[in-house]
Amino acid sequence: MLRLALPLVLATALSLGAHAQALDPAAIARQALDQLEAGQYAQVETLFGPQMAAAVPADKLKAVWESLPPQVGKLTGRGDAVSSSANGATLVQIPLHFEKAELVAKFAIDADGKVAGFLIQPVQTAAPAPAVADDASYSERELMVGDSERALPATLALPKGDGPFPAVVLVHGSGPHDRDETVGPNKPFLDIARGLAAQGIAVLRYEKRTKARPQDFANGDFGVDDETTNDAVLAVAALRKTEGIDPARIFVLGHSQGGMMAPRIAAISGHVKGLVLLAAPSRPLLDILIEQNRRLAVLNDGKIDDTERAAINTLIEQVRLTRDSKTAAETRTVMGLPAGYWRSLEAVDAVADAQQVKLPMLLLQGARDIQVVDADWQNWRDAFDGDAQATFKLYPKLNHLGIAGEGEGSLAEYQQPGHVDAQLIADVAAWVKAH
Repeated sequence: MLRLALPLVLATALSLGAHAQALDPAAIARQALDQLEAGQYAQVETLFGPQMAAAVPADKLKAVWESLPPQVGKLTGRGDAVSSSANGATLVQIPLHFEKAELVAKFAIDADGKVAGFLIQPVQTAAPAPAVADDASYSERELMVGDSERALPATLALPKGDGPFPAVVLVHGSGPHDRDETVGPNKPFLDIARGLAAQGIAVLRYEKRTKARPQDFANGDFGVDDETTNDAVLAVAALRKTEGIDPARIFVLGHSQGGMMAPRIAAISGHVKGLVLLAAPSRPLLDILIEQNRRLAVLNDGKIDDTERAAINTLIEQVRLTRDSKTAAETRTVMGLPAGYWRSLEAVDAVADAQQVKLPMLLLQGARDIQVVDADWQNWRDAFDGDAQATFKLYPKLNHLGIAGEGEGSLAEYQQPGHVDAQLIADVAAWVKAH
């Protein structure tokens, strides 16, 4: 799923000290939220440890917090704080109730009572994946993508029978995702994996590195290849060595940002038979983020108010700083992420990459998608018009997750339970089998 300009990660909890003693971490977290609501950003910064304060000073904290209302409406209340211990810190989670979404604020409080990590993200309300039925035509087993302690947990859905079977690697959208690409109560990758496996196609899905191993990004020196490309290449390699898989028929299905990266993944791997691009951006992501915020502000109440306009202008300035060569690569800009990371994304030209790899492609788009929109779809259409290797499928009722709905799309729709459209999955299965 493509990032909205929502602070999915404000900063990573780094080098946490011993477990906080004789302190009330929940009270510290509540104090930080009180001050955020009151617009007292400088006071919040005083609660941060040195690394947090350097990464997210008051002005950036203000920009991130004030970017929320255009997307999720006004804050209407909070839930009770829940505390736990992990990695030598006290973790505090506080639900945040907004008009159009349910988010959760997560704090890491160190031994000195300082905020060492802070993020705000959508509430994950999906139930655990149900077990595969005994009479299913496929089974699932656990694998690892990569080697040693950096390996990522993965699940292989494998059709029953002799094989060898064609196989698909699923590549997530932006942000930290689990192997099912859980968004609210929905699990798009679980739906796709089991739907394809039931039709004779093996599917590998894995935990995204930003979800499973955020510590790998602690120094702030990383790019999109570290986040996405390299692990997808390893996933292709893992499948090629797996019994029952046809190593000559491995496909990459990328969703959103994963779709944008799929041609690059194929070029680096050299062992990809074809590409399935679901809701794939074809324009610079920073431009799309600005566009998303404007669109969502209007969807909220039909207009852009002063607060929303200020948040959008702040985002525009952050994008300008990111693109300014004088801005150091480690400087945290849009969504609190390093400028160097965004520049690595800016360097990706998905359309040009797809033209260079010259692989069969199936391009899928939901007409109700509010994140990757018609302008991106038309770019793909224009670039591959008349290309016999490119197949296009547009679904009038589908949103960014490939789930059907009615009327104009919204962020709130992601919190409504649904499943990836069966026809979309059938179209992918038929296309893979034809190649």
